[in-house]
Amino acid sequence: MEFWKEVRQLVLTGQLTQRAACRQYKLGWRTLKKILAHAEPPGYRKNQPRPKPKLEPFLPAIQQILEADRTAPRKQRHTAKRIFERLRDEHGYQGKLTVVKDAVRAWKQSHQEVFLPLSHPPGEAQVDFGEATIRLDGQERKVALFVMTLPYSGAIFLQAFPRECTETFLEGHRRAFEFFEGVPYRIRYDNSAIAVIEVLRGRERKLTREFLRLQSHYLFREHFCLVRRPNEKGHVERLIGFARRNFLVPVPQVGSLEELNAQLRERCQADLAARVRGRSTSKQERLPEDQAAFLPIPKQPFEARRVGERTVDSQSLVRFDDNEYSVPVRYAHRKLLVVATVQEIRLVYEDRLVARHPRCWDRERTFFEPIHYLALLERKPGGLDYARPLEQWGLPECFAVLRRRLEAGDPRSGTRSYIRVLRLLEKFSLSQLSAAVEYALDIDVIDPDSLRTIVEHRAERPTELFRLDGRPHLAHVRVETTCVASYQALLEGGTP
Repeated sequence: MEFWKEVRQLVLTGQLTQRAACRQYKLGWRTLKKILAHAEPPGYRKNQPRPKPKLEPFLPAIQQILEADRTAPRKQRHTAKRIFERLRDEHGYQGKLTVVKDAVRAWKQSHQEVFLPLSHPPGEAQVDFGEATIRLDGQERKVALFVMTLPYSGAIFLQAFPRECTETFLEGHRRAFEFFEGVPYRIRYDNSAIAVIEVLRGRERKLTREFLRLQSHYLFREHFCLVRRPNEKGHVERLIGFARRNFLVPVPQVGSLEELNAQLRERCQADLAARVRGRSTSKQERLPEDQAAFLPIPKQPFEARRVGERTVDSQSLVRFDDNEYSVPVRYAHRKLLVVATVQEIRLVYEDRLVARHPRCWDRERTFFEPIHYLALLERKPGGLDYARPLEQWGLPECFAVLRRRLEAGDPRSGTRSYIRVLRLLEKFSLSQLSAAVEYALDIDVIDPDSLRTIVEHRAERPTELFRLDGRPHLAHVRVETTCVASYQALLEGGTP
């Protein structure tokens, strides 16, 4: 550029003639004319692309391969090297790999999709799941991240769950609506199997029962992206990465997911103070405009759960989500409803709740409630010491003393009597029965019927005194005292 400026300055100001400039700087006449015509070097200009005689006959074959790749699985598409090998082996191409790479790159650049920026009015939301790694109780594990964002204000809500499933999908919505203090009137989703049974024509979808239940409760409208068009919910797609980098770095070390979710909630609240690029106000200042367009949260609470029917096996176990949970033995071989939430598993027969267990998110685990098997052990007392459900049952020491005394007093039926005492746990708590057993041992009355009487008596609550406060009309009521002698007169046939 310095040389260009010097030549133009000398010639155009008359300090040097054009012929003298050509001699002094050893320039061709055409080159000098170009310098004088342009204030800066115009650069290399081609009227036509450089010919590629070896490759041009094979360009249709390259285009055909790349067009076919559009419908192929993403991880099984042609690389430029693979296209070169096919051209060489199948079509007799004699050129080099570099030329093929240039042709493939040019084709892909000319066929890249261009997206239209979308507007986001207040009151809309976008939902998606991502994943992250945490350290839970010292063990590294992956968790599913439920994310809901409000594109207008830029607000974000994030929660971690053991897996992406129906229960966590529903629970994530419930928590998000509580955090934002309202329900967005329209929410964008991808075509997850949790919400969509079948993709129909255009944007029509056949929806799952649980998604429809969620929608019926909160009354929001859904908007599903077209297939392979995640850009339609690009706001939440970007913020999943943002949240992972800003909320989960360094890798969190927590004792439970409840602890992690409390931290994530605090960070989402703190993030409201940030300003979104291109906007003069913070997320916190724009959030009321979103909330003004929200639907109200229904007064009736929503239960995030999944319901399924299962059959109890011969060991009185129900398999759900690759884990097994016990029920009372009288329900063996029957069909039950499994009501699964994020925290617990409830097992229901007809209109009765027959068992409840904490939810386990591991695989191939079995959870026994020893009380469920006591009725069976009463019929088969010989299995008491070998029953797997009772292996980890930590009963107080008084129960072991009771068993020894019962078996010593009646070697034939003492074990069955002990099991009958344990069956009182079907009605009373362990603390109530333990206190009754200790008292029975002290007074040396240890048969099952006496123990039942003791624990029932201790569980009874005395009748509270009836108070006349607030009932002034009852203060004037008088009830005469009954004379017992009148009844005796009736029995003797006399007149009272």
